[in-house]
Amino acid sequence: MEAAEQSSSNTAISLLRKDLTSENVPLARRFRALFSLKHVASQTPGPQATAAIEAIAAAFTSPSVLLKHELAYCLGQTRNLAAVPFLRAVLENRSEDAMCRHEAAEALGALGDLSSLQIMKQMKDDEREPVVLRETCDIAVDRIHWAHSESRQSESLKSSDFASIDPAPPLPLASETPSISSLQTTLLDASLPLFQRYRAMFALRDLASPPDLPTAESAVHALASGFKDPSALFRHEVAFVFGQLSHPTSIPALLAVLEDTKEESMVRHEAAEALGSLGEEPGVEDILRKFLDDPEQVVRESVIVALDMAVYEKNGEMEYATIPTEVAA
Repeated sequence: MEAAEQSSSNTAISLLRKDLTSENVPLARRFRALFSLKHVASQTPGPQATAAIEAIAAAFTSPSVLLKHELAYCLGQTRNLAAVPFLRAVLENRSEDAMCRHEAAEALGALGDLSSLQIMKQMKDDEREPVVLRETCDIAVDRIHWAHSESRQSESLKSSDFASIDPAPPLPLASETPSISSLQTTLLDASLPLFQRYRAMFALRDLASPPDLPTAESAVHALASGFKDPSALFRHEVAFVFGQLSHPTSIPALLAVLEDTKEESMVRHEAAEALGSLGEEPGVEDILRKFLDDPEQVVRESVIVALDMAVYEKNGEMEYATIPTEVAA
């Protein structure tokens, strides 16, 4: 990279970092800065990617649980092990909110970080830790083992429409005509390891995309049945998947979750953001505005971000980010 180009790129990253870390900048703009930095951090490892990772991690000082949890998620999507020390620091900080620590554990699993196996094995069996963290560590340990296993190479996985690194890969399909009911049975079987059930969840997700796929609506209904699961972690992941799918059939189930004030805030927040991804659908924005004064801060903030996402969906923007031209290459 030429010196002038590098200087311009560094300036762009610095400006994004300033937006992301400033408590005076509107939350929606901070999220867009975050996803811009994630774009840079996900490029080929090098000085620019490292600078972007450091810029993302600098915002872990924020009091916003929603923002910090999203920082951890984005770091886990970079495929860059330079993010590991920052995620480990969040994971091991017992004074940090459980939602942030859970996302840090999930991110370490997404990165396939072998160096984190020992600490997560300890945490998944530590009854002093929050249930959501123990369950996340359990899944992350299995994902890391799977990522480094020989059996992974022999699995025939359906091509996915989604570029995300998920907490678990989809189950390999046994035939060209997969059984939605069989996957739903696995999804809901509490006697199975969470990692196995998550694999069924992501297999159902892939059978619901694109939305006009013959299996799409049945797969959405099967996924929605997961909202009855006793695990808040599991329910929040169902809502996250619906956010990826942006399938109109999921709106009633997501609305029911958001309206349920007895539901865990981590589940309701994910339902709000999933509805934001459906911003083009009639009435969605009006639904979301009703929760701008919700008693739960993480839900209120999620609605703000969701309404910004709805604007992005309606405007047909290519990326939910503002990627400076200097760092887009």
